[in-house]
Amino acid sequence: MSEKLLIATGNRGKFNEISEVLHDLPYDLLSLADLKGDIEQVEETGETHEANARLKANQFYCHTGWMTLGEDSGLEVDALKNELGLHTRRWGAGHDASDEEWLNFFLKRMEMFPGQERTARFVCVAVLMTVDGKETVFEGEARGTITHEPQGPILPGLPLSSVFRPEGFDRVYAALSPVEKAQISHRGLVALKVKDFLIG
Repeated sequence: MSEKLLIATGNRGKFNEISEVLHDLPYDLLSLADLKGDIEQVEETGETHEANARLKANQFYCHTGWMTLGEDSGLEVDALKNELGLHTRRWGAGHDASDEEWLNFFLKRMEMFPGQERTARFVCVAVLMTVDGKETVFEGEARGTITHEPQGPILPGLPLSSVFRPEGFDRVYAALSPVEKAQISHRGLVALKVKDFLIG
């Protein structure tokens, strides 16, 4: 039986992105949706992405005893200093808004900024708790530009993928193939580091 690796997210889009990189390792990859019973959600009270990732990794490692990967990420927009970042999904239209509602609010907020002022970077930090309780931290970053309108499908749980064009590409995240995105995205880069660590 394969050892379990819990990817501590209920966001199917995030789970798919991480699984794209880790799927060929000898682990049974699980998300929070695979856990039985009532799952207490983690309150993201940390003051950094690393702190929030650690909260998730610790809580679900303690809940299951399985190797657990906690992840936290956000978008930093140069024109909207200190507005998104750690609170990206809770910002603006709010956590309960649909992906489309959230994205519409964001694009409306960005309307006043011309192309050269639409630079941004995605940041991702993950904490891996192995079965012996040891933790390892991984970081990834991708710089790019916010487009004026969606240039790809709005991926469930990942609305910004349709408007974030990474440096060196003429397509937004959502228009890249899963393999392409895994090689250059903030979350993909973290997952690659996790993979290298697990391979040893």
